[in-house]
Amino acid sequence: MAGDGRDAPGRGPDGGAGRGAAVNWLLVIAGAAVGAPLRYLTDRAVKIRYGARLPWGTFLVNVVGCLVLGVLTGATTAGAASGRWQLLLGTGLCGALTTYSTFSHETLKLAEDGAGRAAVAYAVGSVAAGLAAAFVGVRCAGLVWG
Repeated sequence: MAGDGRDAPGRGPDGGAGRGAAVNWLLVIAGAAVGAPLRYLTDRAVKIRYGARLPWGTFLVNVVGCLVLGVLTGATTAGAASGRWQLLLGTGLCGALTTYSTFSHETLKLAEDGAGRAAVAYAVGSVAAGLAAAFVGVRCAGLVWG
C-alpha cells in the first residue's frame, strides 16, 4: 500500500531490507544516472543558445522537473503509478534533474552582481512557474488516468 513506508528507499515491498531494497536503490540510481547528465546537457545547450547572462538552463530543468513530478503525482493518485515509478522518476530522475541549490546560488549571484531586480524576478518566476507546471502535470494525469 502506498504511503505505508514499505516502498520507501531501503525497504523492500514486504517492508524488510531484502532484495526489494536493492531493487529500490537501483531504481533511484538509474533515474539519477539519467537526470544528472540531462541537467548538465540542458544547461550547456541553453547557455550556448541564449548566453549565460540569466540562468535559463536551471529555470528550464526545474520547471520540467515540476511538470514530471506533477504527472507522477497525478498518476500515483489515480493508481496508474506504483512506488517503484516514484523511486525511478521522482526520487532518481527528478532528484538529479532539478536543483534547488543551484537555483539559490544563481539567484544570489544575480543579486551580488547588481542585478537585484533580475534576481527577484528569477526567484519569483521560478517558484510560480514550478507550481504552475506541477499543477498542469497533475491535471494532465487526471485527464489521462482519472
